[in-house]
Amino acid sequence: MTNLTEKLHRASSIVIKIGSALLVDQKTSKIKSDWIESLCKDIALLKSSGKKVVLVSSGSIAIGKKILKLNSNLIKLEEKQAAAAVGQGQLVQLWARYLAQHQITAAQILLAPEDTETRRRHLNARATIKTLLNLGVVPVVNENDTVTTYEIRFGDNDRLAARVTGMISANLLILLS
Repeated sequence: MTNLTEKLHRASSIVIKIGSALLVDQKTSKIKSDWIESLCKDIALLKSSGKKVVLVSSGSIAIGKKILKLNSNLIKLEEKQAAAAVGQGQLVQLWARYLAQHQITAAQILLAPEDTETRRRHLNARATIKTLLNLGVVPVVNENDTVTTYEIRFGDNDRLAARVTGMISANLLILLS
């Protein structure tokens, strides 16, 4: 079995999935800036060695809950969707700010399950992501939690990351949950 370093060396495109708990401290609701900064430095190293990187990032609901002061874990589905709507802008700004420190541009891509299952939508999303990668941009993908409901209750972005990996024929998927 090869180790991660060898897999990273051989891969030309990489999808990295980041879970909410890595971005936001569950007790204090504070952004884990040092961790994000470290990951962005690693992404810059990957890109400098010719790798194309896609981030699939959770965190919009956690960030939105803090902004909206929804501290309970027992919030309603509609409140989670509202938190996602508020938090998504902050999430992509967070990634854009830290990646920009390494002269890397970030782009936001919101996908719903249908976007990976319906052929035309799948092809459109794939074309957009591949174009961004060819332009040197790091796409930041998240599930469109403002319009999905089942996934908020039962899913996470691991499945989305796997679908994006297949969609763009990436060589490596790294799940950081």
